[in-house]
Amino acid sequence: MAVLTKWRMFVVFLFLNLNNVQSSQDIIKSMTASFGKLVKECQTELKLGDEILQEFVSYWREDYQLVNRDIGCMMLCMASRLDLVNFGDMTLHHGNAYEFAKSHGADDATAGQIVTIIHDCEKANMDESDLCTRIMKIAKCFKVNMHDLKWAPSMEVILEEVMIST
Repeated sequence: MAVLTKWRMFVVFLFLNLNNVQSSQDIIKSMTASFGKLVKECQTELKLGDEILQEFVSYWREDYQLVNRDIGCMMLCMASRLDLVNFGDMTLHHGNAYEFAKSHGADDATAGQIVTIIHDCEKANMDESDLCTRIMKIAKCFKVNMHDLKWAPSMEVILEEVMIST
């Protein structure tokens, strides 16, 4: 009887964790879709070629290495339009980022964790003097963390979102 109870509790625990992972993936997917709606606008403003679209589409692929500084410029443009940047020191606006995550379905803990991860990625890359390269490195760090947490959305979902928004 005790073994059966332990197994039931394990199954409930596993279900709740898997449900949380899916929920977190949905939040990150929704946040990515908001960024995706600004791709063409920022591409035009920054006078970037179509290769930047491939960079954006490939971002969530776990094996994809971000090395193009232009993706950092692009992400900075998109984040600025979403009011997620402190323009004084060009860092993440924590309050706005928290609210942005919440507006995409995150609860308080998840929104706080997302902001903390980005903040930690910023701190790890503050010595990078080129702003676009710094943002690219922060984005790379964030992506790795999302994959480690199993929160990264699947490529199929991202491709579908990008096709809809472009």
